[in-house]
Amino acid sequence: MFGKLEISGCIESLTGLHIGGGSQFAAIGAVDSVVVRDVDDDLPMIPGSSLKGKLRSLLARQLNDGLLLQAHNDDAPVIKRLFGHSNKSKDECPKTGRLYFSDIFLSNESKSRLESEDIEATEVKFENTISRATGIANPRQIERAIKGMKYHMSLVYNIEDENEIEEDFKILKTAFKLLKYDYLGAAGSRGYGRVDVHDLDVKPLIVNDKVNNIVESCKNILKEV
Repeated sequence: MFGKLEISGCIESLTGLHIGGGSQFAAIGAVDSVVVRDVDDDLPMIPGSSLKGKLRSLLARQLNDGLLLQAHNDDAPVIKRLFGHSNKSKDECPKTGRLYFSDIFLSNESKSRLESEDIEATEVKFENTISRATGIANPRQIERAIKGMKYHMSLVYNIEDENEIEEDFKILKTAFKLLKYDYLGAAGSRGYGRVDVHDLDVKPLIVNDKVNNIVESCKNILKEV
């Protein structure tokens, strides 16, 4: 291993964002589906696993003519080396991905906005499904993080092969661009989860002189997102 790079940036919600926080018991009249929250400040957050899974599935479709393979181990080699796999054969061993994801929390800017404008970080959206056969309505309440919130993202890229760094970053650029035209979380087909990804930056954490000059190239690649 040659070192580590930090990839930072902002994920900004353009519409209400729902990433579920579990299906605990709720009394009659309570919100049916709540968002996941940070235990420290009770504000909405984006689990790193949610971002990782979404980026991987978007890339898998993009590199497989729009089809999503049933097994992660069947993904393209470049996806497996970035996100990891559990293949075990004479030609391949299970491997951790080169990208390490962290949970993503509200930025200080958004926290200040909530406080200064005295607004809640989430809203409750009332939805209704009606049975075509019976005409009976099934109302429900969905909690969403409000639009316009900014989340500070930080990933770690582990350098394993200096000859593959630029290709890896180009693939990651594609994943972020796909996310901007897709959605994060649940109910994207109903307008939830539209996000923008911006202010991407790359910073060396642990590098040697052999790869230090490639950091600027990686920055330029992600600037195209």
